[in-house]
Amino acid sequence: MNAPALPTKQQVRRSFGTAADTYDENAFLQREIANRLFERLDYIKLNPARTLDLGSGTGYATRKLRERYPNSKIVSLDLAPPMLQFARNALAYTLPQTPALASFFKAFSRKIAPQYICADAESLPLASDSIDLVLSSLTLQWCDPERVAKEVARILKPNGLFMFTTFGPDTLKELRQSFRSVDDKPHVNDFVDMHDIGDILVQAGFADPVMDQETITLTYADLKTMLRELKGIGAHNILPGRKPGLMGKKSWQTLQTAYEKFRTHDRLPATYEVVYGHAWKPEFSKRKTIDGEQTIELAEFKRMVRKN
Repeated sequence: MNAPALPTKQQVRRSFGTAADTYDENAFLQREIANRLFERLDYIKLNPARTLDLGSGTGYATRKLRERYPNSKIVSLDLAPPMLQFARNALAYTLPQTPALASFFKAFSRKIAPQYICADAESLPLASDSIDLVLSSLTLQWCDPERVAKEVARILKPNGLFMFTTFGPDTLKELRQSFRSVDDKPHVNDFVDMHDIGDILVQAGFADPVMDQETITLTYADLKTMLRELKGIGAHNILPGRKPGLMGKKSWQTLQTAYEKFRTHDRLPATYEVVYGHAWKPEFSKRKTIDGEQTIELAEFKRMVRKN
C-alpha cells in the first residue's frame, strides 16, 4: 500500500480550528455516520472503565459516549484547540440551568466530565494498556493509518476494542474527476482502501478485524453550495502540492462544466464511501519467529503469571 498524500499537521490543525464555529451547522453527514457507528456498538457487550474519543472535533461522539457509559472515564482528544474548547462549551451548555440544581450538577459534573487533550492521533500522550475502548469517527483519513493503528494498539488494554469510521477511495469521486479537467494538481484527499486498512490492523497486532462499507450520496443544487459545506467543516483542499491562491474565473467555469455532467434529477451528487471497522486487541500476541516459535512480550508473560 502506498502511503496517502497528507497535509501537514499544522495545516490540519489550522483548518479545523478555523472551522470550529461552523462545523456543526455543516456536519449533517458526519453526525449521521457517527450515529451509524454507535448503532454497531449496540451489538457489542462492553463496559469500559476508560474510553477515548479519538479525533473528537466538536464533541458529538464524546457526548454520546458519556450518555452510553456514564461511569466510564472519557478522554476527548483532538488536534485543534478550538474544537476542544467548542466541545467543552457544548457539554457545559447541556447541564441543567435551574438554580436549585446548578450547584449539585456543577459538583457532579466535575467527577464525570471528559478529560480534554490536544494531541496528535499518531503520537498519543496516553499510557500503554490504559484504555478499554477507542472510538474514532472520520479521523483516520487525515492521518497515517499505520501510525494510528500502532498507537491505538499500544494504549488499548488486552481485550480492548477499537471502533472507527473513515472514508474509502470512491469518496468525492465526482469532484476528483471534475478537477482533472482543470489541472493536474491535487484537490481531493487520497483515501485508503478498506482491505488495506484491515491489513494494517493485523500488522499492528489486532485480532480478526471486521470491515464493511456503504455508499452515501448527498445531493446539491449547485457546486458552490457543496464546496462551501466542505469548507465549513474544515475539509477543503489543504493538500501538499496544491495550486496556491484562489481559483480563477476560467478554471471555475471549467470545473462547473465538468461537474454538471453528473447532474441527475436536477441535483448534483457527491458520493461518500463510508468504511466501518472494529478490531480487538488480543490478550496475548500471536507473533511467531521464522522457525515457528511463538514470541511473548515480557508484559504479557507477567500477565499470564498473575492470571495463573
